[in-house]
Amino acid sequence: MPTRLYASRRKLVRAYQNGVYLIRSRVSKVQYIILTATLVGFVSGFMAVLLKRSVHEVEKVVQGFSGREYLYLLCPAAGLILTTWIIQRFFKGKIEKGIAMVLRNIKRRNAYIPPSNNYVHFITSALTVGSGGSAGLEAPIVATGASLGSTVGRLGMLSYSERMLMIACGAAAGIAAVYNAPIAGVMFAIEVLLVETMVNYFVPLIIAAVVGALISKVSLGESNLFNFVLKESFNYNNVPYYVLMGIGAGFLSLYYARIFRNVDGRFHHWKTNPYIKALIGGLMLAGCFLIFSPLYGEGYDSVKMLANGTPDKILPHPGFLQHLRQDWLLLVFTGCILFLKPIAAAITIGSGGNGGNFAPSVFVGAYWGFFLSRLGNLTGWLHLPEGNFTLVGMAGLLSGVMYCPLTAIFLIAEITNGYELFIPLMIVSSIAYFIAKTFEPYYMETKQLALSGQIFTHKRERNILSSLSLASLIQHDHHTLHLGDSLKDLIRHVERDDTPILGVVDQERRLAGVIELSDIKPLLFQIDRDDKATIDALVKLPAEIVPISTPMTEVMKTFDHTQTWYLPVVDAQQRFMGFVSKSRLYEKYRQQIAQQTDIYEE
Repeated sequence: MPTRLYASRRKLVRAYQNGVYLIRSRVSKVQYIILTATLVGFVSGFMAVLLKRSVHEVEKVVQGFSGREYLYLLCPAAGLILTTWIIQRFFKGKIEKGIAMVLRNIKRRNAYIPPSNNYVHFITSALTVGSGGSAGLEAPIVATGASLGSTVGRLGMLSYSERMLMIACGAAAGIAAVYNAPIAGVMFAIEVLLVETMVNYFVPLIIAAVVGALISKVSLGESNLFNFVLKESFNYNNVPYYVLMGIGAGFLSLYYARIFRNVDGRFHHWKTNPYIKALIGGLMLAGCFLIFSPLYGEGYDSVKMLANGTPDKILPHPGFLQHLRQDWLLLVFTGCILFLKPIAAAITIGSGGNGGNFAPSVFVGAYWGFFLSRLGNLTGWLHLPEGNFTLVGMAGLLSGVMYCPLTAIFLIAEITNGYELFIPLMIVSSIAYFIAKTFEPYYMETKQLALSGQIFTHKRERNILSSLSLASLIQHDHHTLHLGDSLKDLIRHVERDDTPILGVVDQERRLAGVIELSDIKPLLFQIDRDDKATIDALVKLPAEIVPISTPMTEVMKTFDHTQTWYLPVVDAQQRFMGFVSKSRLYEKYRQQIAQQTDIYEE
C-alpha cells in the first residue's frame, strides 16, 4: 500500500510539472511572470480582506461585553491566552513574526518561506487584534502575502530572483488591499523587501498591488476603507511648523523604537509559563485601557476622530474631570497616549500576541500631529489645520519607525484621495527618516539580524558577501605538514605541487603556523639535507586565523587589513580545515553578480 501510494504521488507530481512546463512553453518568460504576479496579487489581496473581516467579526463578539461594566477589558487577556494556546499546541511554541520573518527567510532559505506562514499569522493576529490587542494587522498581512507569494513562486517553479519578486508582490498586494493604496504597496515592497530593485520589477509589483486594491475595494466598499477628506488646503505659511513636526517625529520615532525594544525584550527574556506571561500582559493592557481607551485595538477609529475634527469623542467620561478645561484636558490626554502606545504595542506582542508596528506608528504619528497643532492653536497666536497636521504626522512616524519614507508619503497621499499635502508630507517624512537613520542605522525589528548578517540590507556588496558560505570557499588542495616533519618532506611537496602556502599542524591537527613558499624558495636548494633537520625553524605565524563561523564580510575586511591572498581557516576546536583565498572569493563574488539576471531575459 505505501508503495502504491508513493507511485500515485509521483504520478501527480509529474502531471503537475508537465502542466507547468506546458504553460511556460506557450507563453514568454515575461508573460509568465505577469500571470504569476496577478495570481499572487489576487490571493494576497483576498487574504488581506479576509483578515480584516475576521478581525471585525472578533470585534463584534468583544463588543457584546461592552455593556457589562468593565468585563470587556479582560478580552485582550483572553485573546492573548488563546493565541498562546494555538502557538503552543500547533506550532511547537514558537512562530517567526512580522517583516523580520520575511527578510530572514529570504536570506536563510533562499526565498522559500515555510507554507505554515500562509495561515498562522492570519489566525493569531485576528485573535490578538480583534480581541483588543494594541497592535497592527499590517505586519501579519505582509507576512501572509509574502508567504503566499513564495508558495506560488515555488509551485510555479520560478528561480530565486523571481521568487523574491513574488514575495514582494504578495506584500505589496497586502498593503494595497488594507489601505486601498496600490502605490504605497509598491513603495513598501521596494523600500523594505527588495533591497536591490531593478526597474523591470515595477510592472509585476504594480499589477499585483492594483489587483489587491481592487479585491479590497470590491469586497469592503468605500465606507470600510481607511480614507479621509481634507477640509483645509495646504498653506505654505505653515512650512516652519511642519519642519518642527518633522524634527519632533524623528526623535519620537527613536523613543518608539527604543521603548518598544526594551519592553518587548523584557517579556522575551522572562522565563516563565507562556500562559502566565499572556495573562499578565493582558491584565497590564486592561489597566492601560481603563484610563486610555483609544489604546484599545488598532486605534484607527480614534485617528479618524482626530483627523475629521471630532477629537472630543476620544475623551473618557467626565466624572471627576468635569471641572477641568476640556481643551487642556484633551491636550494632556493625547500627549499621554502618544507616549503610551509603543508600550502597549510591546506588551501585546511581547506577551504572546501577533501583530506589528505599522499601525501603532501611524497611530502615534496622528496623535503627535494633533498634539502639536492643538498646542499651537491653544496659545491663540496660531491657526494650524489640526486635520492636516494629524495626517502628515502619520507619515512622519511611519517613516521614522519603519524606515520607509516613500511608503509614508504615498500612503497618506492616496488615503486622502489627492496630493494636496504632498509638500508637507515630503518635508516631515524626510526629516523624521533622516533623524532616525542618523541615530539608528537599521529598522528596529531587524537591527540585530542585519548586524549579524542574517538578512539582506541595502548595501549590495554586503548582501552578496553574506550570501556566500566560508565552508564552500575553503580550498583543501593545499597540502598539510606536521611539526617535526623533515626538510625532505617539504622539498617533496614543493617538487610535486606548486601550492604557494602550506599549513603546519600539531599531532591533534591544531594549526601551528604556515610556510609560504615565496619566503623559502631561494633557500630550498641551499638547505642541508640532513635527515634529522626539520621544518620547525621555517614555520611562521599567519597574518590572521579565520574561524569557520566568521561572516564573509569580516573575511573580506581581514583580507584588506592583512594584504595577504591566503588565510587559514580553523574549526571551533582550532583544528586546521584549509585555506580561503582572495582570488576564489572574488570569483564567487562575480558569479553571484552574474546570477542576478533580468526577468526580461529569456
